[in-house]
Amino acid sequence: MTNEITTQPRRFPWKYAIAGAAIAVLAFVGYTAFDSSSVEYTNVARAEQLGKTVQIVGTWVKEEGLSYDAPSNVFRFSMKDEQGKIIPVELAGAKPNNFEIAVSVVAKGRVENGIFKASNVLTKCPSKYEGQPAEAMPRS
Repeated sequence: MTNEITTQPRRFPWKYAIAGAAIAVLAFVGYTAFDSSSVEYTNVARAEQLGKTVQIVGTWVKEEGLSYDAPSNVFRFSMKDEQGKIIPVELAGAKPNNFEIAVSVVAKGRVENGIFKASNVLTKCPSKYEGQPAEAMPRS
């Protein structure tokens, strides 16, 4: 009797390799989706330095007016950030609702050649209860 042990070569664990690769791909996709969806709030000076998509909170500079170019579908105005710096804004689209009565504006976009190219502009309208005596406000 011989004590001969036959060993088979170890097989590569393909199912673990495929599972690991799938997890890595999902992690990468999740990271890039999160990174692209997070947009920093900043001011005009920092937006000029960054050169990437940001959000700026400010107000419409009424003295500089506004315009809408229908053939190119571009709405233009100037906004002043919370530090007082003014920048011209071009929104690819129509004027946002209630723009003229907004107490503040949030523009999302990037600075290109000294102009803030906005992809979205949100307006904050005044509260209907601002300036009213406390008795006039509804009770809950």
